[in-house]
Amino acid sequence: MARNLMAGRPPIYDPEAVIPMRDELKAVGFEELLTPEDVDQAIQNNTGTLLVVINSVCGCAAGSARPGVALALQHTTIPDRLMTVFAGMERDAVDRLREYLVGYPPSSPFMVIFEGDKPVFVLQRMDIEGHTPQEIAADLASAFEKYCSKPGPSISPETFEELGFARFCGSKIPKFVA
Repeated sequence: MARNLMAGRPPIYDPEAVIPMRDELKAVGFEELLTPEDVDQAIQNNTGTLLVVINSVCGCAAGSARPGVALALQHTTIPDRLMTVFAGMERDAVDRLREYLVGYPPSSPFMVIFEGDKPVFVLQRMDIEGHTPQEIAADLASAFEKYCSKPGPSISPETFEELGFARFCGSKIPKFVA
């Protein structure tokens, strides 16, 4: 990884170990928000719809959230932009995002659609945990139809079919030692 890990608070997990989890969202069109300034720029300059996912090493992120959002992005209507921050990794960026989410307790994974700089749809961990990827995708697709207008999918169906997802829990991810 080419970024300075010590720019803010250090990550909790080994950065190399979470690469597959990052790559799952990047493969379907997400850009990473690595700093509080990245978060501010993405939200404050947003003129359409923006889906932000707080990624996580937990089992429900692996089993439901990442595969569910990837499946949802195969829908005929999707958000204009896709961004992600990673809980336990870019901790300052996650904290900044949460400042825009007044009234929502911290949770990861977490998905939010912004119109401009206002959250209009949220899936919290309690809405994700225990649900299948197909259920998550259906919830998101319904929100996409209500708030979004960009034609989907985010990647071709053929490319989507080739994707694989990391199906392991964060308890097996080594802690980061500076």
